[in-house]
Amino acid sequence: MRTAGSFVGAICGLFALANAGQGSARTLLREPPARAFCSVLSGHPCHPSFCGVFHHGPCLPYYLPPIGQDLRLTIVSTDDNDPTEKPAGDANAPEGTSDRQLGTIRDMFAALRGCWVPPPKGEARHGMEYTIRFAFKRDGELIAPPRMTYASHDAAGDLRDIYRNAIDAALKRCTPLHFSEGMGGAIAGRPIAIRFVDDRTIDDAKSQP
Repeated sequence: MRTAGSFVGAICGLFALANAGQGSARTLLREPPARAFCSVLSGHPCHPSFCGVFHHGPCLPYYLPPIGQDLRLTIVSTDDNDPTEKPAGDANAPEGTSDRQLGTIRDMFAALRGCWVPPPKGEARHGMEYTIRFAFKRDGELIAPPRMTYASHDAAGDLRDIYRNAIDAALKRCTPLHFSEGMGGAIAGRPIAIRFVDDRTIDDAKSQP
């Protein structure tokens, strides 16, 4: 009887240790050390970068808003930054990207913003929104033509075409982007969404919904 009782006690002890171990594992996954690196099973970003299951590095830094890890960018056209109001040959007019290597996501976003030229006010509409989604290759070229994911629901088809043509022209003006070796490896295949918002003052019938 004493042997049987010892055996049952040992089994209960093993179960208690297993449950404690699982609790500790859950605690570690829920509250990782401040400088823990991400693993395949991590359910949240860790310090200092965030990697996918099949990503062997270099990994993208985990940025806090407004950038965020899903690489979303909003480009707002206003009267103050409207390049269509600049005279031809203006030094600040977009002319594509320079040969300077882009080594960070902020650099890439700045380059994309710099290439954007909204449609002329005579063809535009105040409040128009248009969102595209695409990805880059390692060499800075587009993997495929961008896909439209949203356009103002009350915009007519010809107005949507005007903005899509302006977006295609901006990407053609920008690409290929000149990524650094590390940035090219990190950004390749990563989905990027750009939301264009036209907030310029436009006295035109198209501004009416």
